[in-house]
Amino acid sequence: MISQPYHLYVERWDASKNTLHYYALSIEANLFGDVCLLRRWGRIGRKGQMMAHHFRHEEEAVKLFLDLLRQKRKRGYRPRASAPT
Repeated sequence: MISQPYHLYVERWDASKNTLHYYALSIEANLFGDVCLLRRWGRIGRKGQMMAHHFRHEEEAVKLFLDLLRQKRKRGYRPRASAPT
């Protein structure tokens, strides 16, 4: 069981390089009781790609979540108020 929801949506915009990318992270429980870190990324307006990481403990997923967040912040990704639908 997840103790609290973890969802993040960040974007990187650079008009001079025609860069419009998004990166989304979330931690969720699957049907088997494992904790999953779901990653989605791609160009804004496109479907993009997805990757799932499976963990036994929530703490491991949170550690990777925070590490990925730090990496994306260094590359210029910034939060957006709400994820597009």
